Amino acid sequence: MSEPSAAFAALLDIAERSVRAARGLPAQVDIKPHWSGIGFSLGDHRLVAPMGEVAEILVQPPSTRLPGVKPWVAGVSNVRGRLLPLIDMEVFFGGNLAGGRKNHRVLALELGDLFSGLIVNQVYGMQHFPVDCFTDEIPQALEPLRPYLAGAYKQNDVTWTVFSPFKLAQSKEFFNAAAAS
Repeated sequence: MSEPSAAFAALLDIAERSVRAARGLPAQVDIKPHWSGIGFSLGDHRLVAPMGEVAEILVQPPSTRLPGVKPWVAGVSNVRGRLLPLIDMEVFFGGNLAGGRKNHRVLALELGDLFSGLIVNQVYGMQHFPVDCFTDEIPQALEPLRPYLAGAYKQNDVTWTVFSPFKLAQSKEFFNAAAAS
């Protein structure tokens, strides 16, 4: 056998052995688009805020009460040199914040010049939902929050209602924090 033919035969042998030893391609799986948000609770309800609407999640910092404000203004806190007004979301919507402050978290919002913190019962971190799990139905118990809600995701027998902090921050009631005299 000539030298070029022997080299070619060796290459063919290597190619055949490689094909026999190669694994198959992974099965193609349909990739479903997902929606992501920050999961949190108010009372017994699980809510989720769009990712772009929460600037930061904080442990509830110590705060100073302010005179002459509505009861849902929990006070103001110094966060890295910036004053952060703290809003007790349960009281804002007519309830009481359950549990000790140790479990509460603050969803910090930055919307233009507005820097504000929403105190919630608990934060569950990032939640991801297949977009086909979305429904326009709002649980009856969350009717008082309807102006700030945008449907829900149902996953594993749990309903996560989409809550928009930006809609809340733009409402007249949110900006009217002064107590009636």
